[in-house]
Amino acid sequence: MIRTLLIASALACITAGRPAIADTKDLPARIEVRPIETLTLTDQQALTGDRNGKPVMIAGELRLPQGAAGKLPAVVLLHGSGGINGGHQLWASQLNQIGVAALLVDSFSMRGIVSTSTNQSLLGRYNMIIDAYRGLAMLAAHPRIDGRRVAVMGFSRGGQSALYSSLKRFQQAWGEGNQFAAHIPFYASCSATLIGDTELTGAPIRQHHGQADDYVTVAPCRPYFQRLRSAGHDAELIEYPDAPHSYDNPLGTTPARLSKGSESTRECTLREESPGIIINTATGQRFTYKDDCIRRDPHVGYHEGAANATRKSVTAFVQTLFKPE
Repeated sequence: MIRTLLIASALACITAGRPAIADTKDLPARIEVRPIETLTLTDQQALTGDRNGKPVMIAGELRLPQGAAGKLPAVVLLHGSGGINGGHQLWASQLNQIGVAALLVDSFSMRGIVSTSTNQSLLGRYNMIIDAYRGLAMLAAHPRIDGRRVAVMGFSRGGQSALYSSLKRFQQAWGEGNQFAAHIPFYASCSATLIGDTELTGAPIRQHHGQADDYVTVAPCRPYFQRLRSAGHDAELIEYPDAPHSYDNPLGTTPARLSKGSESTRECTLREESPGIIINTATGQRFTYKDDCIRRDPHVGYHEGAANATRKSVTAFVQTLFKPE
C-alpha cells in the first residue's frame, strides 16, 4: 500500500512538472522541409523577367493537415521583413485545421539575411514574387497537392508579393504555366504604381489592413483597389480600425511598440516610369532607400479584435474558395 502511494505520488510530481500536451487538432499530420530553387534578383530584373540573377536554394516547410484524403488545396505563406515568426506558424495551423496544406517559404535564411527591417535594400522589393511562384511550382508537382487550388498569403513585405503576384506580367514571366487561385495580402504596400497593375490573372484578391498602421499605410491602397474594381476585378480591401502593423501576430504587444530603426516608405510615392525603372515622383529620379521620403521608427503590435475578425474572414474565404474535405 505504501509502495503504491509512493509511485502515485511520484507520477503526480512528474505530471505536475511537465507542460500540458497541446490539443492534437492543432498539429499537422506531416511536416516536410522542401528545397525551392529560385533566384536573387534586382527589382529591375524581377520587373522585366530577366533570369540572369544569382541562383539560390531556399527552404519551404510544408505542413499537411490531419485526416484529409486525396489531393489537397494549399496556401503559400510569405513572411515579412523580420522573417518567419510564430504568427505565421499560427496561420499554418489555422489552415491545417480546415483541411488546407500550408507552405511557409523562408526567403531570407539561405540568402544570409536575418531581417530587412532596418535595411530594406538587402533584398529586392519584388524578389519574393519569384520565390512564391517557385514554391507554387513545387506544390503543383507534389503528389498530395492540387496545383489548381493553391492561394498565396503574405505579410507586409510578403504581402506586397502576395498582392502583385496577381499581375499578369509576373505570372507570365515567373509562373511557369502555374497560377495562384487567390491572393491574400496582409498590410501590403501600394505606394508604387506599376505598369499594367490593373491587368490581373483574374484570381480574387482579399487584402487585410489596419487603419492605425504607420509602417505601411493603408491610404494608397484605397484608390488602387478602386481602380481594380473599376477594371472588373474581384478585389476587396478590408480595413480594421485602430489596428497597427502586424496586428494579427499574437506575439506582438498591446499597445503597439516602436520598431526602432525600421525603414518605411509611407511618405513615398513611386511609379514605374519605364519597364523595370521605379522612380520617386517627388524627385523624378530612380528610387533608393536613401531618398528623403524614407521614414523610420514605425510601430508594430497586436490587436485582438482585428486579429480574430481577420481569422474568421480568411477562414470563410478559403473554405468557400477551396471547399476542403
